[in-house]
Amino acid sequence: MLYATRGIVFHTVRYAETSLIAKLYTSQFGLRSYLIKGVHTPRSRFKPALFQPLSLLELVVYNKERNSLQTIKEVQLNHPYQSVHLDIRKSAIALFICELAYKAIREEEPNRELFDFLWNSCIELDQAEGPVSHYHLFFALRLMHHLGIYPQRNLTPQTTIFNLREGVFQANIPGHTNYLDEADSVLFHQLLSVPDDAGVSSLKVILSPRKRDQILETILLYYKLHLPGFRDLQSHHILHTVLS
Repeated sequence: MLYATRGIVFHTVRYAETSLIAKLYTSQFGLRSYLIKGVHTPRSRFKPALFQPLSLLELVVYNKERNSLQTIKEVQLNHPYQSVHLDIRKSAIALFICELAYKAIREEEPNRELFDFLWNSCIELDQAEGPVSHYHLFFALRLMHHLGIYPQRNLTPQTTIFNLREGVFQANIPGHTNYLDEADSVLFHQLLSVPDDAGVSSLKVILSPRKRDQILETILLYYKLHLPGFRDLQSHHILHTVLS
């Protein structure tokens, strides 16, 4: 049976000589793997460029619940990026967003709120006209909401130490090394307190490149502590270089 759905390309791998397998996050079905046959042949109806990481697609697909690989009947770009591929900073952030989403999202069931968040974040990044150097931090923090691992924002004059393992601010230093000191805990709480619907132009937090890198490493450690099987990222090393 045929279904219309939107999809975000997370990852592709070459299959045989002329085909590829694409992992997409779809609005209708959640995570799905699609076999695109003959995409690397001159007569293919589908161009490989359609399946670049983070491409935003309109699809008509076959969906058989018992199949691990689905197939695509029709595909076209919904939102051709205007600036992401021309701006090295946006390109690096897009690569990070794609890798983080790919490694963090494991549930195959559809989640429309999560899908809309990812879709709108990609468009927001593409359309941003001001500085975007902190955008990846806020994306990673907002994604925690949708994954159910968002920290408690319980900073008080008495609870000034952020415990990464428990996801809470507490009074005393815990008996392990996965915590932030008082200064970094206050800064982390400030980042957590930025409204989810704040646009790129309203992200007024100013961080030095070194502090920005440190906060990103803290966020990725938090993911690793709270998402079983979460694997190390590679794209954030590119961010450290490009955004410095």
